[in-house]
Amino acid sequence: MQTDFAPGLLERPAFAASEKILRTCVHCGFCTATCPTFLLFNEENDSPRGRIYLIKDMLEKGRPADAETVKHVDRCLSCLSCMTTCPSGVNYMHLVDHARAHIEETYKRPLMDRLIRQMLALVVPRPALFRLALQGARLFKPLAPFFPRRFAALFAMAPARLPAASPSSRPAVYPAQGSRRMRVALMTGCAQTVLDPAINEATIRVLTRHGVEVVVVTGAGCCGALPHHMGHAQSAHALASANIRAFIKERDAHGLDHIVINTSGCGTTVKDYGFMFRDDPALAGDAAAVATLTKDIAEVLTMLDIKPAGTAPHLRVAYHSACSLQHGQKVTLAPMVLLGDAGFDVVAVPEGHICCGSAGTYNLLQPEIAGELRARKVANILKTTPDVIAAGNIGCIVQIGGGTGLPVVHSVQLLDWATGGPMPEALRR
Repeated sequence: MQTDFAPGLLERPAFAASEKILRTCVHCGFCTATCPTFLLFNEENDSPRGRIYLIKDMLEKGRPADAETVKHVDRCLSCLSCMTTCPSGVNYMHLVDHARAHIEETYKRPLMDRLIRQMLALVVPRPALFRLALQGARLFKPLAPFFPRRFAALFAMAPARLPAASPSSRPAVYPAQGSRRMRVALMTGCAQTVLDPAINEATIRVLTRHGVEVVVVTGAGCCGALPHHMGHAQSAHALASANIRAFIKERDAHGLDHIVINTSGCGTTVKDYGFMFRDDPALAGDAAAVATLTKDIAEVLTMLDIKPAGTAPHLRVAYHSACSLQHGQKVTLAPMVLLGDAGFDVVAVPEGHICCGSAGTYNLLQPEIAGELRARKVANILKTTPDVIAAGNIGCIVQIGGGTGLPVVHSVQLLDWATGGPMPEALRR
């Protein structure tokens, strides 16, 4: 694709990077076949190719974002299915992230939109505040019809039962059982520690059971993905830099083989820290080191000799491959192989490359589109007649769970159960 950026713009690193990405696009249209919003709307501007043209026009002129561009960029889930499909290697993720940051800098959203986005960026990355907000939402749920319609999805997200806070969220060292084979840091996350802390507990158990020392590092918190994908670059970088410093301090003091992440949306972002801080001389090297150390829990468990205890029943598991795992991190078969080796009957979900509609805060900001995608995903899952649904991302678990009565659990919870841990609570209920 030809570009015509003003020379002054190309002196700015973000614009120079986006210009290189735009030049790799040959506008072939392969991406349209796997884009969820294009499948729903059949509208060119709601495809990656269409959005690329809108972003190109906005960035190469250096002009403020307009309402039409904002509408179609906001509708993008950042599922990255287009990057898996693209034959030219267009890094759409970096391009759309730059577009979102530019939108936040140059476009004034309607008041209600601004309030909701600011509230999400403030509350969700802070577990104590997020827990308080969910408790409040549960109390006020009966009054939801009297609130502005834009708040409906926020009330709907509030679970009927909120798990108690878990000690696994606090800094600690969990020793390996038997001889130590590796030492890892577990990123416990933000929303997950509130919505389902049992996932972190299962992760710690299955790792320590197989000879891994696990440390929850002081100073590590939200990965920054949520504000990053909303275009709030400054707050995202602040959260990310705190993690980088915390993990490097731990690595230098006690050694780390890996940083383990069991929320694939977070993993995709942390593995991109090197790019995020490429122009920061103080953090570029450490950011790249953290990105290299980071592994999804499935990647780490694949390195270990997982030993099923024979205590879990032979259940039929529909494995939902989270977009951030299969498209963002290119981890595709490992979770299914691990579950199969553990004794489960694992089936892939038809249209497995299509997003469930969670996409971070997308189901809160674009609830109608997210609802359509969830219904499509659940219908495809039900075709496999499963006993349980497994996924590797808390957002997907909550999103899919809101559309079916079937139990939805993290794949690591099934692996923990199969190797001697407790039955997941969702199955017990």
